[in-house]
Amino acid sequence: MASKNERLSPNLEGKIALITGAAQGMGAAHARRLAASGATVVVNDRDASPQLSALAAELSGLAAPGDVSDPDQVAALVERVRNELGDIDILVSNHAFMTMAPFLEADLDEWWKIIDTNLGGTFHLVQAVLPGMRRRGAGRIVVIASEWGVIGWPDATAYSASKAGLISLVKTLGRELAPEGIIVNAVAPGVTDTPQLEVDALSAGISLAEMHAQYAAEIPLGRIAQPSEIAAAVALLSDFRLSAIIGQVVQVNGGSTRTRA
Repeated sequence: MASKNERLSPNLEGKIALITGAAQGMGAAHARRLAASGATVVVNDRDASPQLSALAAELSGLAAPGDVSDPDQVAALVERVRNELGDIDILVSNHAFMTMAPFLEADLDEWWKIIDTNLGGTFHLVQAVLPGMRRRGAGRIVVIASEWGVIGWPDATAYSASKAGLISLVKTLGRELAPEGIIVNAVAPGVTDTPQLEVDALSAGISLAEMHAQYAAEIPLGRIAQPSEIAAAVALLSDFRLSAIIGQVVQVNGGSTRTRA
């Protein structure tokens, strides 16, 4: 749990939050931030792992592994949460899969794995949690998109396309579900200090430290983001006291992208 000086004013007491892709990086940061705000957190990753179990224990939550690209596993996961804790109030769709290659060298199987995981997984999750949110009479869905879904990125065609699809999904669901009190928004992080940067460094043929420095040089703020900064935006959009922000894409990127999304 957060230390005393990190603890937030509780605003999610009694809420159940599911965070996917939570074994490390941004997902773990989101889970810690929502737990600090009073939520009971369910942490998901594709496979069971000591890291996932330790995070659930740390936050007095529940570890619920499962492959979100598989609709049957998603349905079983959400049903398990309902049976053990209750209906899900907050979904943070944070999971992601990415490989990088020039467009004409992209592997077709990997293309579809990226789309099925990033875009398809969110589709399955929203379909699974919606009945429970409707029973609750309200809900919050926060989708982690990407700056690359806004501007695109060389050698990341499938990933960028999947994240652009998520942005469109959020805008559409925001309109469709707002009358029911189910509020849908996205966060589009810029370059963030997570293990995902190892993929970028490998693709670029440089060290991870060099990759960090190269990205930082291109950001007006002069540094890459920390996962806790993305988690702060997620916590804001998860707050049930705030409902007028709907179908929006909150860009947390140090000023590198300042265009509409």
